[in-house]
Amino acid sequence: MRVQNNRVSLDSLGVLRARGADVIAFLQGQLSNDMSRVAPDRSLMAGYHNPQGRAIALLRFVALAADDLLAIVPRELAAPVAGRLAKFVLRAKVKLSDESTQWSVEGVLAAEAVNGAADVLTNLRPATPGGVLRAGDARIVRIGESGARLLVLRPAAAPSVLGSLTEGTLQEWRLGAIAAGEPEVYAATSEQFVAQMLNLDVLGAIAFDKGCYTGQEVIARAHYRGRVKRRMQRFVTHAPRALRPGDSAELTDGRSFKIVEAAQHADGRCEFLAVGAMGGPDAVSGALEPAAGSAASVIDATQLDLPYVLPERAAEAARAARTDSAGSLIGQGLI
Repeated sequence: MRVQNNRVSLDSLGVLRARGADVIAFLQGQLSNDMSRVAPDRSLMAGYHNPQGRAIALLRFVALAADDLLAIVPRELAAPVAGRLAKFVLRAKVKLSDESTQWSVEGVLAAEAVNGAADVLTNLRPATPGGVLRAGDARIVRIGESGARLLVLRPAAAPSVLGSLTEGTLQEWRLGAIAAGEPEVYAATSEQFVAQMLNLDVLGAIAFDKGCYTGQEVIARAHYRGRVKRRMQRFVTHAPRALRPGDSAELTDGRSFKIVEAAQHADGRCEFLAVGAMGGPDAVSGALEPAAGSAASVIDATQLDLPYVLPERAAEAARAARTDSAGSLIGQGLI
């Protein structure tokens, strides 16, 4: 017996191509991550930010060669991001283009084999998170720690390497991303969130030891001063609800939030990632304003765990442990 592997067509994703002798140096000065770490066997996620540190787009890079990179990004942002970056090329030997029509992007919801059954994806699953395998002209990227989700990037004219896997749905793919606490930036949310609001620091999409890049001053200040009051968190509604990125609403405890990603379960309940205050009603002063044309409403939802610990939660736990330890010592008359 084995849980089924599913393939998902990700037509909503596009591809930006960046190539040339100076491509790494150029992108190093534009993006939040250390672009020297991109390699044919290793992908990299990076944020492209405005001078205020707000994410214009999130890009996942795959290297065709040392001087030839592909970046997976929502198709609606591929051309605008290429055009915006091109303004800063100047004399650098770099060519940027939207090649969304020339590449096909698929997702795989990969199941682990059980009871000794063979997994048809064994030879197509990169061994490490962010790892990349080449299969013909295709590149297969492992998303997240578990290896349960893969991105497959291939020339549009090339045959699929996935065989006859069962077709999954975009909702299933997005639910997987939400469960993994992975944000996406769309046209509706572009330039809405500072990097740490999207947990990019926790997800390894920011290199704090690299040189300057657009938005770096704001992002570094938030990191070293530890003043991130709003973070992306995970929720699920109690009743059927249709939500979409950019929507603003309130929880029943008074916290307001703005949605980053959302997907519906089969029963209509909506699971979503949203940026809002970390605390309860006393933190509403740090709430996000409703998006233009989006009326705020109250949503009855349960907060779910993320698969990683936010720095602020870790700090709270450390403070609580110190307090408990001191209380114990006082109780024993040791201090």
